[in-house]
Amino acid sequence: MIHSSAIIAESAQLAADVEVGPYAIIGKHVTIGAGTKIGPHAVIGDWTVIGKNNQIFHQTSVGAPPQDLKYHGEETWTRLGDNNVIREFATIHRGTVSGHGETVVGSNNLMMAYSHVAHDCVIGNGVVMANVATLAGHVTVEDNVILGGLVAVHQFTTVGAYSMIGGGTLIGLDIPPYMIATSGKRDAKLRGLNLIGLKRRGFSDEAINNLKTAYKTLFMAHLKLPDAIARIRQEISGCPEVDNLLAFIEKSKRGICRG
Repeated sequence: MIHSSAIIAESAQLAADVEVGPYAIIGKHVTIGAGTKIGPHAVIGDWTVIGKNNQIFHQTSVGAPPQDLKYHGEETWTRLGDNNVIREFATIHRGTVSGHGETVVGSNNLMMAYSHVAHDCVIGNGVVMANVATLAGHVTVEDNVILGGLVAVHQFTTVGAYSMIGGGTLIGLDIPPYMIATSGKRDAKLRGLNLIGLKRRGFSDEAINNLKTAYKTLFMAHLKLPDAIARIRQEISGCPEVDNLLAFIEKSKRGICRG
């Protein structure tokens, strides 16, 4: 299961059925769960925890030191959940002491070729990052987000759950959940709700209609944001999706992307 040419640190702990391909390198203080496959020439950096049934393809780099000039070799971590697919030449960097101290990737994610997750990012579950999608440091990507090819996300930005970002989009402000965003003249612009995605995920007609109403009030009623939020709360109650949308907007530090 482990190729004779692979280099594995003595302190690494691998489950009995982990597969390690030719010329792969696994650093110190690494833990890899059952059913995970490490492809040829892949590099798993120090202080990395990888869960069960992950597929780490050839030439990937998981847990490398961050591209941060303030980093000087401190013990920081990279953590991956279960059932992730990390395609060739993708890179995931460990955290920094000035950030979370770790980079966290959840479960059931697909990171396509040449995608990049920088230091201190937090990625949820069910996320798809298409080819060359890039996250700067300290980015949060919530559950079930789709990032198109060549998407670039600015530091400290949050991309809300169930949103879909069109290819080549530059994101400098938070993307509210349930939305579609594509390129504007300089930065991302909202294009409406991710209706097809929401239907495929099993959201009810009632929830989708409430989100439509909330979207129109937020972005098409010519109201100041606090006034729009207050009106929505008066008109819509008992809808978890709308409550989540409003809570996301209210806690945003960078400000939200608009249509």
